[in-house]
Amino acid sequence: MTHADDAQDNAAQIAYWNDRAAVTWTNFQDRLDAQFEPITALALGSATPAAGEYAIDIGCGCGATVLALADRLGPGGQVVGLDVSQPMAARARQRIEAAGLTNARVIVSDAATHRFAEPRADLLFSRFGVMFFADPAAAFANLRTAMRPGGRLLFAAWRPLADNPWFSVPMQAAAALLPPQPPADPSAPGPFALADRDRTLGLLQAGGWQQAVLQKHDLGMRIAAAGQIEQATEFATHMGALGRILGEQPPEKRGPVQDAVAAALRRYDSPDGIVLQGSIWLISARA
Repeated sequence: MTHADDAQDNAAQIAYWNDRAAVTWTNFQDRLDAQFEPITALALGSATPAAGEYAIDIGCGCGATVLALADRLGPGGQVVGLDVSQPMAARARQRIEAAGLTNARVIVSDAATHRFAEPRADLLFSRFGVMFFADPAAAFANLRTAMRPGGRLLFAAWRPLADNPWFSVPMQAAAALLPPQPPADPSAPGPFALADRDRTLGLLQAGGWQQAVLQKHDLGMRIAAAGQIEQATEFATHMGALGRILGEQPPEKRGPVQDAVAAALRRYDSPDGIVLQGSIWLISARA
């Protein structure tokens, strides 16, 4: 892949996160915050942000993790969120202002190429924000330039699709009603780009990171409350790969797909809610 190819791939990701995806993620912000809250808590517990530290949040989206980091860092610390999405960054800034925080800010920039002013970060954190780089090794090398010596990295990334029924069940339910999809490239930018343990370790090593460790965590993904099949179906057919594919289909496709997805999700309805398994890596390393 040439440098020009890398630039084009980054441009495609930036365009995507400033168009339909930005609308979807901002519209579903409250639901996503609630759904990802257990993962956020797990990741923050492993990252151990401490009062007074300087943290950078990569792919901060609508700001839930920026707010959580700011709370843990306290008034003597600082968190800087980076995201390529103008609309999502705007929502994050609104939330920072509404919370009255003075130790948090958000920058619209591509973390893969952002020029960090100095190597001062104690913590580089990300919840699902580092799987979209066209050249991951170069991106991780660039991110390391933000770190003080010995600074730590902690990010959450999805494990393989087969280990994530909350992704695969709706997609499989809809597959027969949609045009055949080309096989996914497991190394292409996307949710599962860092699912392969050995590849991810190699990318971090190539980027100059040390002491990299991947820890597997399985957890239930509650996509709606008990009995809320309509809400769960709305979420499942707007987010992720299925949402992207449906967005490219004629409107008359949506009804049959929603019916098929709703039927599949009913099998997971319980008193605890509509819960499907998710599986992530928590990945740590040192600069």
